[in-house]
Amino acid sequence: MFKHVSRRDFLRSTATAAAGSLAVPYFSFGKVAVSKPMTRVLGRTGFEVTTLGLGGQASLQWTPPGVDPVAIIVKAVEQGVNYLDTSNVYGPSQQNFGKAFRALNLVPGLPGYDERRRGSLHLASKTMIRHAKGSSPNVPDRRQGPQGSKAVDDLKRTLSLIFGDGQGNYPDNCYLDLFQIHNLNTMAEADAIFAGLDSPDPQAERIGALAALVDFRDGSNLTGLNPKREKLIRHIGITGHISSPVMIECLQRDEKQIIDTMLIAINANDRRYLNHQYNAIPVAKAKNVGIIAMKVFADGAMYTKDARWSRTPEDVVQVVGTADLPSRPLVEYSLSTPGIATAIIGVGHIDSEGRACQIEQNLSAAQIRAESFSDTDRKTIEQIALRAKQGQTNWFQLPPQPLGPPREVAAAVETEGGARFSKISWQTAYAADEPITQYEIRRDGQPIGRVPHQPQTSKKPFVYREAFDEKAHSYEVVTIDRAGRQAPSQAVQVNA
Repeated sequence: MFKHVSRRDFLRSTATAAAGSLAVPYFSFGKVAVSKPMTRVLGRTGFEVTTLGLGGQASLQWTPPGVDPVAIIVKAVEQGVNYLDTSNVYGPSQQNFGKAFRALNLVPGLPGYDERRRGSLHLASKTMIRHAKGSSPNVPDRRQGPQGSKAVDDLKRTLSLIFGDGQGNYPDNCYLDLFQIHNLNTMAEADAIFAGLDSPDPQAERIGALAALVDFRDGSNLTGLNPKREKLIRHIGITGHISSPVMIECLQRDEKQIIDTMLIAINANDRRYLNHQYNAIPVAKAKNVGIIAMKVFADGAMYTKDARWSRTPEDVVQVVGTADLPSRPLVEYSLSTPGIATAIIGVGHIDSEGRACQIEQNLSAAQIRAESFSDTDRKTIEQIALRAKQGQTNWFQLPPQPLGPPREVAAAVETEGGARFSKISWQTAYAADEPITQYEIRRDGQPIGRVPHQPQTSKKPFVYREAFDEKAHSYEVVTIDRAGRQAPSQAVQVNA
């Protein structure tokens, strides 16, 4: 007999219980059956996505014996999950979606095509190819398609594997709701995907993925790579596991608001690394970019798998949490992160018994309102997550760093309306394990003013100005976070 307990009591009991001796069963918090899944708006896409999305890895990519990946997809859709994730680098995942879409009558041109159901789903795939044409030094293009494939080839490969014959052909009227440039790790990769975006030139030796994907979103041919003027995608996104600074760079450079979504790793051990929740995620939220959480269970490292990328079917986790580390609060942590619309979670196992079915349990856990957990609730879950490898689960993120100083601090004297001003400018600092609250400006070592921190959504810098007194001065800008920690910049000079 399992009794219902409140969220707060559950978290308190779970956090204080000794390993293996919880005060309440780990699966007892909340109901299992969900009649109508909760939704949130996916940023500027305007699409209402269920708070749980089906991840394209786990058993869809590395299928263990006795598991039917097609049945997993079908069950997710029939349970009401409407965000579906896959990728060109997930092995047979896209083919499995193709089989499931045929079983669900979601392929245009085939008898019984259910256009209404197709319109209710948000189908997302990805490419790890950064170029639509040419290449860049030190920027690898990872592919599982034919050698020499570019980003557009991956897009068409996805459509062929899911909707077509798997040989490069796809039917009229098929489309992806979202195509993402996946796993951006370095500033050089950011440079590569933006190449040619501002002034597309079919004669250019190098064209980045973004410029070409815009053509296939809009039905244009500015790059010369879409001569049929096909419209194959509705939205464009980016994804990242490792580096918030790289994600911020991409978001800030996107002056045309081409990037509609960001898929990013966020789980209860995030603050033990160079975290995303106080760095890239607030920038995306401020730009109304739809934010999708991933790595909720650290690709299984919260449970039975080593802290590394999955490689084989043996790596797939098929349990629903453990008595020592329940899965529910981990799902709730990701979904209570401000700005998150949905969380994609790969499924290793489904079951006719709801309490043993990963889809049903994860869907139940995902029924929470946006930003409904307090900081205390979230920190309690962080303590629970320490039970997984002492918190060392997120090998896919940069290691923790101290609070960063403001970047690119500069000083100049400007004239406006006949008056002269000292102008101090800087680019955003990177947060440590607490959010940045403000910047303090010091002149000759003494505080003279403060500027509130806010997510920096473009390359336009923070600025502080004061009347210029015709004397030489030294200025510093100091980052201050919620914990009161400070990180001063190098001094810059204004000369008399």
